[in-house]
Amino acid sequence: MTGQWRDLELGFTMDFRFAGVDESAAPAALAPALAAMAAIEGGAIANVDESRAVGHYWLRAPELAPGALGAEIEEVREACRKLAAAVHAERRFTTLLVLGIGGSALGPQLVADALGEPHDRMRVVFVDNTDPDGFARIVGLLDLSETLVLCISKSGTTPETRNALVETEAAFERAGIALPPQAIAITGVGSVLWEAAATWRARLPMWDWVGGRTSVTSAVGLLPAFLQGVEVDELLAGAAAMDAATRNPDYAANPAARLAWAWHHLSGAGRNTRAMVLLPYRDRLVLISRYLQQLVMESLGKTLDRAGQPVRSGLTVYGNKGSTDQHAYVQQLRDGPDDHFVTFVAVQDDGWYGASEVEPGVDAGDYLQGLFLGTRRALHEAGHPSLTITLSQLDAFRLGGVIALYERAVGLLAELLNVNAYHQPGVEAGKKAAAAVLALKPRLLAALAEGEGTADSLLERIGVSGDAHTRAAAHAILARLAANERGVSTTPGTTPELDVFRARD
Repeated sequence: MTGQWRDLELGFTMDFRFAGVDESAAPAALAPALAAMAAIEGGAIANVDESRAVGHYWLRAPELAPGALGAEIEEVREACRKLAAAVHAERRFTTLLVLGIGGSALGPQLVADALGEPHDRMRVVFVDNTDPDGFARIVGLLDLSETLVLCISKSGTTPETRNALVETEAAFERAGIALPPQAIAITGVGSVLWEAAATWRARLPMWDWVGGRTSVTSAVGLLPAFLQGVEVDELLAGAAAMDAATRNPDYAANPAARLAWAWHHLSGAGRNTRAMVLLPYRDRLVLISRYLQQLVMESLGKTLDRAGQPVRSGLTVYGNKGSTDQHAYVQQLRDGPDDHFVTFVAVQDDGWYGASEVEPGVDAGDYLQGLFLGTRRALHEAGHPSLTITLSQLDAFRLGGVIALYERAVGLLAELLNVNAYHQPGVEAGKKAAAAVLALKPRLLAALAEGEGTADSLLERIGVSGDAHTRAAAHAILARLAANERGVSTTPGTTPELDVFRARD
C-alpha cells in the first residue's frame, strides 16, 4: 500500500509517509465502519439518543435522501440563491451581520474567510458570543442602514444567539431603523425564533437531521456564502465529489478511511495520547483549526461508548497557521513531549495576486513552501509524526472537498471507537450548569436587600449550602455586579472571601 493518495480531479494529495502508521490491519478494521456509514447515508437512525437520522451527506446529493427530503433540500437551496439575488439587486446592503454560535458560525466563518475577496458582493461579519463588549465592538463599526442581519439558531433559544439578537434589536432601535425588513432567520420550523421572525424579510428552515457542526452545506452556510458572492455550486460540487471518493469500500483508495485509521493509530485508539495540531500554510485557512475543533472534539469526546462502557475517548485539536507557528510553539512541538502529531495543509497555487521576488529567483511563496517542508523534516527527525494534505489550489471546490473529507473521517473514527458521533451530552451539561448560575443571581440580590454580607454569608441567608463552585460563583456574580455598578457595591476584604457586598443606594 502506497504511502500517498492522490486524486487529480479532486485536486487533493495526502501524504502518510511521515506518520509512522501501520496500515496492514486497516482494511479489515474499517470495513464495518464503512458499512455503517453507508447505512447512515441510507437513512438509518444514527443518533439513537434523539431517535433521528443524520443526513448532512444528502445536502450535497439530494437524490440520495429518502422520501420527499431530496426535493425539500433543493427547494431550500434555490430559496437561498433567489434570496441572495434579490438582496444583491437592491444594491442597498453592503454588510451581512451573522448571529450564531458553534456550528451556526464556525462553518460559515471558515467559508467566508477562506474564499473572501476584495470584490465580494457583501462583507460578512459574525457575532458568536454573549460578550457585550465584543458585540459593541463589532456593531459599532457598522452602518446599520446598509446591514442585513442573519440570525441562525436551530432551537431559537440558544442563549448566546438570543442575546446577540436582543442586542441587535436594541442597536437598530437606537438608530431609528426597523429591524424586520433587514432581518432573516434560519431556524427550526415552529421554533421560538421561527415565530418571532414571522414579520422578518425571510425565514429558512433548519432540519433536525443536520447537526450544527455538519451544517455548513445547509442553508446555514449556503445563504451567507451566496450573499457574500462565493461560488456556492462549486463548494457543493467539491463536497459531493469528495463524498463519492470517501464512499469507496476499497480502503486503499478511500482518503477518509486512511485518515481515520491514521488518527486511530496516532491518538492511541481514541485515548487522546496525542493531540492533532493543524498547521495550514495559507492565511486563508487560519480558521480551519477552530472549525475542526468542534467537528472533531464534539463528535469524539465521549465518556461512554454505545454499549455504555467507560471510554473517555477524544482527539484534541489546536493550531494556528504556518509559518506563524514556527515563531511560536513549534519549538515545543519539536523538542518537547511526544503528545501530538501534526497535520500540514499546503496549497500549490499561490493565488490570484502573485508574489514579488524577495531575492533573485525567490519569491515569498518559495519561502512559505521551504518553511513548511523544513518544519516537516525537523519534526520527523525529532521523532514526531505528521500527515500532509496538499490542495492543487484553494477555491470553493477544494474547500468543499476539505469539509467533506473531515466529516467522513470523523464519522469513520467514531465507528472504530464505537461512540455516538452525533450527540453532545457534555455541551448540554454545561448549559444546565450555566442555567443554575443564572438562577442564583436574583436570590443573592434578594438577600442583599436584607443587609450586607460576604458571598458565603449571603448564601447561608438564602439557605444554600454551597460547595466550592457555588461559593465561587456567588462571589463572581456579586463582584461583577459591583464592577458594573448594577445595584451592588463592595468593600474589599484582605482576601476575596472576606469581601463585603451591600445594595447600592
